Amino acid sequence: MPNIVRLIIAFGLLGTAVTLFVFGHWGWGILIVLIAILVGVTFFYNENMLIAQFYLRKEKMDRAEMWLNNITNFEKQLFKGQHGYYFLLLGLIESRTAPLKSEKYFKRALSVGLSMSHNTAMAYISLAGIAMAKRNKREATRFLQEAKRVDTNKLLAEQIKTMKDQMSLMDRTQTKYR
Repeated sequence: MPNIVRLIIAFGLLGTAVTLFVFGHWGWGILIVLIAILVGVTFFYNENMLIAQFYLRKEKMDRAEMWLNNITNFEKQLFKGQHGYYFLLLGLIESRTAPLKSEKYFKRALSVGLSMSHNTAMAYISLAGIAMAKRNKREATRFLQEAKRVDTNKLLAEQIKTMKDQMSLMDRTQTKYR
């Protein structure tokens, strides 16, 4: 459903709720206000992305991918601020099946923009992991430094530290076999 239609429906429901309040039907009015809020929230948060995110947390990648595939034309169906999150979710799903192919999604999410710093840091950490898999230490270090800089609330500090430890372990094993 296009976003403008969602807003029209939400305002129509709010008008209906006000009418119900005027005629003294408070219970129905409150119910309609709650439904209007739910419809209005879907303007900013696409329901397919919310459900896909739920399945990602449950580690059900096939179900998450199914819900993301319901978004056929992301430019029309999603609010502009959601484009980066759409690519981030695609990258996270793709990273479970083909990690090296997910790089394009993470880079696109970063280029489009993510509003929350911990999501940006997560994209950089994922790119660092891909760079490590490609044995590109310089690029992995750069991505980890960028993730550390962006993670202002230190939500991903433990993951950044773990990645750095893995890089140092990788360095030791490479020098050992030279």
